[in-house]
Amino acid sequence: MNTATLTRASGILLHPTSLPSLYGIGDLGQAAYDFVNFLEESGQHLWQILPLTHTGYGDSPYQSFSAFAGQPLLISPQLLLGLRLLNEEDLLTCPQTDPEHVDYGTIIPWKTALLRKACKRFSETKHPSLYEKYRNFCRKNADWLDDYSLFMALKDLHGGVSWLEWEDEYRMPDEAFKKVLHTRLAEETGFYRFIQFLFFQQWGQLKEYANAHGVRIIGDIPIFVSMDSADVWAGKHLFQLDTKGFPTAVAGVPPDYFSATGQLWGNPLYEWDAHKREGYSWWISRIANQLEILDILRIDHFRGFEAYWAVPYGEETAVKGQWVKAPGEGLFAAIQNTLGDALPIIAEDLGVITPEVEALRDRFSFPGMKVLQFAFEDIGESTFLPHQFTSPNCVCYTGTHDNDTTRGWYETLRKDCQKKLRRYLNIRKKDCVSFQMIRACLASTAAYAIFPLQDMLDLGKEGRMNTPGVAAGNWNWRFRQDALTKKHAKKLKKLSHLYGR
Repeated sequence: MNTATLTRASGILLHPTSLPSLYGIGDLGQAAYDFVNFLEESGQHLWQILPLTHTGYGDSPYQSFSAFAGQPLLISPQLLLGLRLLNEEDLLTCPQTDPEHVDYGTIIPWKTALLRKACKRFSETKHPSLYEKYRNFCRKNADWLDDYSLFMALKDLHGGVSWLEWEDEYRMPDEAFKKVLHTRLAEETGFYRFIQFLFFQQWGQLKEYANAHGVRIIGDIPIFVSMDSADVWAGKHLFQLDTKGFPTAVAGVPPDYFSATGQLWGNPLYEWDAHKREGYSWWISRIANQLEILDILRIDHFRGFEAYWAVPYGEETAVKGQWVKAPGEGLFAAIQNTLGDALPIIAEDLGVITPEVEALRDRFSFPGMKVLQFAFEDIGESTFLPHQFTSPNCVCYTGTHDNDTTRGWYETLRKDCQKKLRRYLNIRKKDCVSFQMIRACLASTAAYAIFPLQDMLDLGKEGRMNTPGVAAGNWNWRFRQDALTKKHAKKLKKLSHLYGR
């Protein structure tokens, strides 16, 4: 993907869990279609989301049970009514929740029970309009679906604990024993296959609708996978693990201005030599899977493809890590050879980026990221200021899911930095900073301009999606049904047209 193929466009960052819903969490039902309609009405052509995968510990989209499986919590109960897999009475048991926040502790058990009820009805009726589609889905996705469904069934068998705590025969099963387990746990594995079928059915229909209305979807994947995932459990040789399955080193980032001890993420690191021997087939499958359900893919922590920070397992901080080279060029060349030259990938190139990382990004013409909030966190010059953008082959954001909302950020910004921002944007103290930052984003030379919905709604800290390094209270923000207005749409459309988007 490069400037020759990037059409100047703009859009909104919003994860589907943040959509309004009667059922405790945003889903792929009517509100998602309404949001696409709003994007079209407001002249926006991009919808950026977070990873769509099945979340694990902490409900983070960046820590999932599988790099391939979809998020069951996004399955719309309302759409299941139309398939007669549920009835109205089933939905009456939905617990009362805050319309502006997701209560995962309440919603997960309720929705899981609801999906089990839908699966039971499907199994009993062999639903004529769905059954053959379900069988085709299982055949097509067997490479990841079989391991995922067995992994999740075994997690249930072990009360949800990490696979590293299972007995040896389950922790390190050979292929023959896996077949035995699939037979023994057929009902449970069938449930997990079925909910994946439902997710991808509903998602596929929504994406088709979005594309038909001129909206392309930008997805997201983390570079690393979760330790407690089907990917690691079923593909141990592809990760840096010892003979018992425990990691020998884990991912993180080194100490910097923001943290004296760095960040210890704890994700297992790739055994890149094994990936190379297999022609990077796992990565090719992963990218192909995502590009089948998305239009454009953002890869988080892109710098880790050039070199990654490896921390010995067992360390309490990231201080004692070291940089280790990664085969980024060989990996992306292999992906390119299989999937085509013009890979629609955005590189998350934030943080301390070396010339080698920039060379890797530019070698494949991947757009990088420019975050306007970063441009005003000091009074000096910054590469994040729009006049410093050296190429339109980039994506300009007001902020990301890891930033505070623009209003919340501005209210805690140093006074001299606030003054710099007002002078740069030529605004007064009483002007809406969120709107003016969106205007600057749209006016920039960046091919794509994207802003979180929270900034369009001018929300403060109450709208923040994630605070890095804070374990609780993240990923739960939602907006109310009446938040999006005709006035918002008209204002955005005028701005987008003004700046050629």
